[in-house]
Amino acid sequence: MKTTPNIPMTHRARLPAWPAIALAALAGCATPTGPTASTEAVSFDQAVATATDSLITQARQALGLKAQFASRSVVVDPMIEGGSGEQSALTRALEDKVSARLRAGEFEVLPFQGTNLGKARYLLVGTLQHLQDARERPGGRPPLQLNLSLVELKGGHVVAQASSRAVNDRLDATPTPYYRDSPVLVKDKVVDGYVRTTQARPGTPADADYFQRVNVATIINAATQAYNAEQYEQALGLYRTALDNPAGEQMRTRNGIYLSSWKLGRDADAEAAFGKVVETAVANNSLGVKFLFSPNSTDFWPEPKISGPYPLWLRQIARHVAASKACMNVVGHTSRSGSESYNDRLSERRALAIRQKLVAESAELGPRLQSSGAGFRQNLIGTGTDDASDALDRRVEFRMLAC
Repeated sequence: MKTTPNIPMTHRARLPAWPAIALAALAGCATPTGPTASTEAVSFDQAVATATDSLITQARQALGLKAQFASRSVVVDPMIEGGSGEQSALTRALEDKVSARLRAGEFEVLPFQGTNLGKARYLLVGTLQHLQDARERPGGRPPLQLNLSLVELKGGHVVAQASSRAVNDRLDATPTPYYRDSPVLVKDKVVDGYVRTTQARPGTPADADYFQRVNVATIINAATQAYNAEQYEQALGLYRTALDNPAGEQMRTRNGIYLSSWKLGRDADAEAAFGKVVETAVANNSLGVKFLFSPNSTDFWPEPKISGPYPLWLRQIARHVAASKACMNVVGHTSRSGSESYNDRLSERRALAIRQKLVAESAELGPRLQSSGAGFRQNLIGTGTDDASDALDRRVEFRMLAC
């Protein structure tokens, strides 16, 4: 049985009444409108408008005759890229545009803070997904799928869901500083639960792995905002506060402690924190790490600011995989630029190079490690821009295997 987080009762606030014609429609004079799921790729602004307006219509219909008196306040858990779990300039733009349209539709949008979870009626979540089907790549870039869901905080059920598609017309998908600096893919069951909630049909419960942890998500968000503002001491304290809560045992929290410690020059603490990142990922059976290689090479990028921590990462990966007694497949990935055959070979060579470095750290891993290349067939972003926005497409992934 799914339970809801410990969120106080919603405080009802009387907002301006909707026009009489809208109330008449809510009373049953209009045919209810279901979730929008447009498959035509349109401009980003148009796609946002289509999905948001559908949410507003569905929410008003769900309220029915109570609409004149019911609270229509919303908190927005920061929107993410669905494939990677990252926040970017583009997910921020999505969140800002959706929030502005909600306000225009007479909804009150509150900051994503713990105190506001007790004041708001709804929780809004949203994702952008880069579609990877080669048949859906106008101009060489995959279109974007927008998924939005409105969840009633008191009961934990989805009251509205809408999807639309946008043409990726050179939109800025640069990761925010936390995700730009992150050495690992931070997706775990909590982030996956957020993504699933954005796709859930009205009337169904929000994903429990996500929704039961929404209180601590406000602390993680505050910590990430502090990190993005280069307030690393404050960020570290907030990430540790989140970790004090059992619900805070997440990849985002562990990764935040590592990043903040590294920025503060606390190398020993940073290495211990990265060890915990690896331990958490091994328990989840998959760890994706962003090793940056020189072009057409198996050598690491020579800039110390980039590759300086790589020996630390390799030590901790070797140590924790050896201790786990698990077997592992080291999988290389590349971005979409270049031919498929070339990228297959390059990804295989890079995976083999990482395997050799791990065996050099721990000889006992030799018989337990495989290596393979996926080329660009498992891209998370898929734009082929070869910049910070698609860095995760050039990752090396460690997948646990049965020995």
